[in-house]
Amino acid sequence: MIGGMRVLGIGLAAALSSATASAETLPWIDAGDVPLPQSARSVETLRRDEPLRTRPDASAPRRGSAAISALLPLYGARRGPGCHGRWFLVGPTAWVCEDHVELSTATPLAAGAGGDVFANGLPLRYHFVGPDGSFGYHKLRLAEEGVPDAQLEPGFAIAILQEANKSYRDTFGLTTKGIWVPMRDVHPVREFRFRGDEITNGELAVGWVFVDEAPVYKKPRGIRRHGERRSKLERLIVLETRKLGKQHWYRIGESRWVSAKHVRVPELVEPPAEALAGERWIDVHIATQTLTAYEGKRPVFATVVSTGKGKGKSELATPKGVHRVWVKLRTSDMSNLEDEGANRYYAIQDVPWVMYFKKGYGLHGTFWHRQFGRVRSHGCVNLTPLDAQRLFHWTSPRIPAGWTAALPTDYDPGTIVRVR
Repeated sequence: MIGGMRVLGIGLAAALSSATASAETLPWIDAGDVPLPQSARSVETLRRDEPLRTRPDASAPRRGSAAISALLPLYGARRGPGCHGRWFLVGPTAWVCEDHVELSTATPLAAGAGGDVFANGLPLRYHFVGPDGSFGYHKLRLAEEGVPDAQLEPGFAIAILQEANKSYRDTFGLTTKGIWVPMRDVHPVREFRFRGDEITNGELAVGWVFVDEAPVYKKPRGIRRHGERRSKLERLIVLETRKLGKQHWYRIGESRWVSAKHVRVPELVEPPAEALAGERWIDVHIATQTLTAYEGKRPVFATVVSTGKGKGKSELATPKGVHRVWVKLRTSDMSNLEDEGANRYYAIQDVPWVMYFKKGYGLHGTFWHRQFGRVRSHGCVNLTPLDAQRLFHWTSPRIPAGWTAALPTDYDPGTIVRVR
């Protein structure tokens, strides 16, 4: 329980404690039903990713999901199919069944609490499994004393919630999946603080080096400036663009030019026809491996990405076209363990800041490589953790406080993502 006592289900005790309550205490309460306790201020979830429905009906479409122990605001209650208790209204067109939650006297999460921001862009503590692999156990006291409950292959990524010592020398970490893993078998993910560029003047005049070192030239196709280079993912201000033959050149200073062979520069484009005037939308340009976020015709953010390494309509290619975000998840597991033809298996738990825009293709944070500016993914649009976090809180549908996922509605449609 967080911040206050629990108010157990709606029954005789609840009725007695609120004898003077009426159906008008909160809106959308069935007339003649047992009143809610007047002290109830929020709804606490008891399970991970508790389903939220668009109507008080178990067969209604999903609206999203809530985190375990989240304190959601209480707006009303109704009886409905698929729930032994009542359905509680906890957000805009968001209903949760009483069977798996409890009423609480605690103050609900503040409206802005859903926009949590992490200095490194990572909402969890991520680790990679070492070269020898590892085993996992449901119970710490039985760890490494019996048959393991899980096997983790080398290179798999896990998220650690807490650590505990079983003995003076053996430390285990509890993963988000409820498995205890020996910490000696894993190593933490290195932080990566790269972030894209905030565009404040409406001018898209920025670029980034995507090779290890980019030579600087005195003029296009000219001689190199001795000892002058730009480092990988270094930000450059583009002062002038020139095309010679099929090659673009960018001036970044007085008599200082770099080649498009070494840098990624986004280009200013018009909104897709599907975008409303002033609507937020995202442009992903495969040729330049860049992403630009717009508000109407005005760019507000740009960065480098890694799109799918496949071509055409291959499963490993990022699907071109105009799409809309159809679901946002704070984290989502990704793997190819069911692909019997895979050359190499991978499994990454709790990939952060996921915005799916076509089936299983989406934008998301990436901590397992740093090859941004190059094609690299299995079809998704890879972003650095800080860039993904920034876009996650900017795109729609909005994720209310305490939610782990949200699907769009008519009044909060998914952000347009154009891939070209």
